[in-house]
Amino acid sequence: MSTALAVRLFISSAGESNDAVIVGDIYSSDLTGDTRRSILIPCGTSPKPTSYQVAPGRYVVSATLPSGMVLTENAVAVPGEETPVNFVMTDSPYETHSWQYLMGNIEPDSVYHSGTTIPLAESVASRSMVAPAAGPDGEFAEAPVEATAFITWIGDAPPANLSFAAMLELENDIPGLARLIAGSAPRVLPTPDVPGEALAPLYRFGRFGPAAAPGGPIGERQFLVVEVAGSVRLVTLPLPWGEHEVEVLVNLRQSPTGSAVAVTVRDPLVGAGLAYMAQGALDTAAQLFTDVEAMLHSKMQNPLAAAAGAYVLIGTDHAGGERYWDPWVETLAAGFPWLADGAILRAMRLLRRGSENRQPARDGLIEAFDRGIPFYTLGLAWLIEGLSAFPDDPECVHRLDQVRRLSWLADMREPFLILDLRQRNA
Repeated sequence: MSTALAVRLFISSAGESNDAVIVGDIYSSDLTGDTRRSILIPCGTSPKPTSYQVAPGRYVVSATLPSGMVLTENAVAVPGEETPVNFVMTDSPYETHSWQYLMGNIEPDSVYHSGTTIPLAESVASRSMVAPAAGPDGEFAEAPVEATAFITWIGDAPPANLSFAAMLELENDIPGLARLIAGSAPRVLPTPDVPGEALAPLYRFGRFGPAAAPGGPIGERQFLVVEVAGSVRLVTLPLPWGEHEVEVLVNLRQSPTGSAVAVTVRDPLVGAGLAYMAQGALDTAAQLFTDVEAMLHSKMQNPLAAAAGAYVLIGTDHAGGERYWDPWVETLAAGFPWLADGAILRAMRLLRRGSENRQPARDGLIEAFDRGIPFYTLGLAWLIEGLSAFPDDPECVHRLDQVRRLSWLADMREPFLILDLRQRNA
């Protein structure tokens, strides 16, 4: 039998699948063994470990979480044996929130249920929508949260309501916000009936809307409006995503790492990859999007996954000239006029390929803007980058101003576009 390290990560479960894959590394401690970079680590309640052959010796195995946190375990690879390396993340504050904990959207049990102080937020996006102001010592004293979250689902937002100008106007017309966006009557959702989780309600959505109560008019864009104590967020739902559900965490208690509202896709293969992508770690995300070709080929079934794959391909490609996947990006842009991300990807690919493509890239950026707001937060950043390349073009400058203004409202830590339309404590 060969010498190997069998690596996996355990997370808690509420009687459901929490399977995922994250990225890690194997380093030799005594400098005589092997180094394995960008290994894939299966996660779940009882995941089957992945074995990596190494030379006998001492090793440090690391697991890079989507939040950026790095876990490490020491291991001794015994000749002719398969040595287990088990990471454990079973300290989620609630079992139902294990996926969110793995993705870095909620803190460990010991921190979350601390009775002393609310942890200091690491960014404005991390702050609760109902957090009190900081005291003289910079600490946020723990206080009972009396606020109630009102969650409104919009199942069919027409493209005409999703222009950049329309989104910027929403800041000035908060009352009736959902009705301004929806094509048909929006629906207020009840708080999930899970005891003890009032401060971090978790909502799930599938192809046909809210998982707990599906049905209703479904269009090409779905959103949530999250209203808490005067704060309002417009949340993009990346639906449909094949057969996988989308999970939305509304965290009424301030988190040191997670956002007040977090959106994840419970896709066991690329769910963590989307979180890496949101953190700007495109090279890490690329390790999980290993079969990008298949993702692009599946664009007719899941154009959102195809767009994610294309963001990673374009963001990590530094070679000049045409690539074999360029026609797929073109088809993605042309085949889904409701998907602004497709047009952004095509335009940025042209822009990065050289000066001979500037005019079609410029026209593509105009088209992308005119399609309306993108699904992906990264698309907003790339649209700013692209339009900024044409400082003497009045049409680009006008659009760039609107995109920049909208970006100031966006939670740039999240993979999918979330707009903070009124933050009382900002």
